[in-house]
Amino acid sequence: MKLVINAKNLNSLLCDKRKKKKMVIVDVRNFAEYAQGHIPGAINVDLMHFHWHDTSKPGISQFNKQMRILLSNLGLTKGMLVIFYENASGPTSARGVWLLSYFSHRNVSLLDGGFKEWQRKGYTVETKSNPYQHSNAENIINPKILATYKYIIDVLKKDNKAILIDTRSNSEFNGSVLRAAKAGHIPNAINVDWSENIENGSFKVSEKLRKVYSCIPKNTEIITYCQGGYRAANSYIALKMLGYKNVKVYLGSWGEWGNKIELPTEN
Repeated sequence: MKLVINAKNLNSLLCDKRKKKKMVIVDVRNFAEYAQGHIPGAINVDLMHFHWHDTSKPGISQFNKQMRILLSNLGLTKGMLVIFYENASGPTSARGVWLLSYFSHRNVSLLDGGFKEWQRKGYTVETKSNPYQHSNAENIINPKILATYKYIIDVLKKDNKAILIDTRSNSEFNGSVLRAAKAGHIPNAINVDWSENIENGSFKVSEKLRKVYSCIPKNTEIITYCQGGYRAANSYIALKMLGYKNVKVYLGSWGEWGNKIELPTEN
């Protein structure tokens, strides 16, 4: 499973008619950007509209139901390659990759460098809109890569060795920026801003990326979170690229935790 693909390899796939038929390209930018120009054949799904701040048992049940409806618009079939992109290697396309991984679709990638890298390489761009191809794929849920607020409470109570990575900015982490009822971060979390994963719009080369997470052992469970589970998904990909096996995204992130007055907070 390669979670990242470069523009050269994607262009080669598009030039192969047989492989092109088994591929879906998803532009996750807003429609205005998509209409100005996009990768040939790409459909538009603005994933920033699909925040989810309820990880209670009923909340996750509804999340699963609604995301299945959303993904049915991609026309997924088993083994199909799905590629998400935005203008760079950002949080929204990463959310798409994590989402399909959560639904056990293994053949999914993020376009490294995004549309700007595609344009920089001089590859073909189109402006016509492409229709959805509906499907009824019933993908199996992979709960091992999703954390709920109750799961994190258990982690804090048991004082196990799981590491919470807050991928927000330092000002959000330390509480000087307020984006919920409470400011600060989840107790014991460490702050590794997701932007540390990126250099010139693409993921850092392995050597530089390893330095970002050099203090975190690979045999430890890791839970990433941010405000809404998007930046956390970018760090999820970065960690998986480095070979970390046990990585979860806290779906509700600070948008849920910071608005639950009863939950513990540090700043």
